[in-house]
Amino acid sequence: MSTATDFSDFFTPVDFERISGGRPYQAAQFGSLMRIHTRESGYPAHEDAKMALIGVCEGRRTPGNEGCSLAPDTVREYLYRLHPGHWPLQMIDLGNISAGHTPSDTDYALKTVMGTLLRQNIIPIILGGGQDLTYAQYLAYEAIEQTVNLLAIDPMFDIGDSGDDLSSQSYLSRIILHQPNFLFNFSNLGYQTYFVEQSSVELMGKLNFDVHRLGQVRSAPELAEPVIRNADLLSFDMGAVRLGEAPGNANATPNGFTGDEACRLARYAGISDKLSSFGIYEINPAFDFRGQTAHLAAQMIWCFADGYYNRKQDFPFADKSDYTRFRVFLKDHKHEIVFYKSSRSDRWWMEVPYPPNQKLRFERHALVPCSYNDYEVACSEEMPDRWWQTFQKLS
Repeated sequence: MSTATDFSDFFTPVDFERISGGRPYQAAQFGSLMRIHTRESGYPAHEDAKMALIGVCEGRRTPGNEGCSLAPDTVREYLYRLHPGHWPLQMIDLGNISAGHTPSDTDYALKTVMGTLLRQNIIPIILGGGQDLTYAQYLAYEAIEQTVNLLAIDPMFDIGDSGDDLSSQSYLSRIILHQPNFLFNFSNLGYQTYFVEQSSVELMGKLNFDVHRLGQVRSAPELAEPVIRNADLLSFDMGAVRLGEAPGNANATPNGFTGDEACRLARYAGISDKLSSFGIYEINPAFDFRGQTAHLAAQMIWCFADGYYNRKQDFPFADKSDYTRFRVFLKDHKHEIVFYKSSRSDRWWMEVPYPPNQKLRFERHALVPCSYNDYEVACSEEMPDRWWQTFQKLS
């Protein structure tokens, strides 16, 4: 490799002629504005890039949905046709990571590439492939030496059974058991109770993980925003979208998020100052009527980019001059919760104490994204669940 950022050996160039259908893109379409890895242009420079598209053609660990390995280029067919909003498109397309000799080889390539992008403050957008690639997405953070929060938008938890090999149905247990462990929190949005054993729901509670049923999120989608804002990496299983709106998945089911709800969640991810990688998994072109699922994934990427270019840079690490501070005392004044409201975005955070000897390890988690509803709960002299779950992890 010629430079520290040239990973061309890991990638197959994009077949631009096939994806474009031989028709030129308009000057203001993604296909013209992005720096794309093709045979003619070569591997794109990372300079000035804010986001990097990575296709991963790996489907060997996705039981019954192996055809998802063909998804990246089908999404590109729709993505390249889109027009950006009122923002500069600083996105590069690195091409496709082909399936390695073993799935572990594919994991290594994705982890390595992502690790470098993260250190360069470039957000990887992964087009899978199966959701088992979330494991490699997570491992990319190991070199950064910080604890991270993982969010899955998924109708199931994908814990699997004890002793299961790594797959799209068991990747979470592999992440939880990985050593050294740098997972601070796992959250799920959109799980469907009839697909999940009650023992798994109880386990999530014992681990102080943050899980939300589909009905809860759909009835109040704005409550998903603080959950997404608290995540470092997002894994989106397209099986979380209902069959009628995303048929391109062998495991698609009648219920789930709508297409516009999926785009809203993707925009929440983009606008989060903390979130630094976004994976879209489990799209199978063999089941995708008229490319509907690939088209939706392309629009989700657009919404993520739109959110990114509207980031408020108000994740409060230190300077709190741009925040209004609220102190709430609970019953008998035994507990105090401090809330902060951003004047830039009207978003809320709450302060959670941590042991002094753990300051460096947990400093990123001491201010927890929350909602106005959490503030209202505290004002009624009740402890918000979000505060308690975080306190348990920090103690």
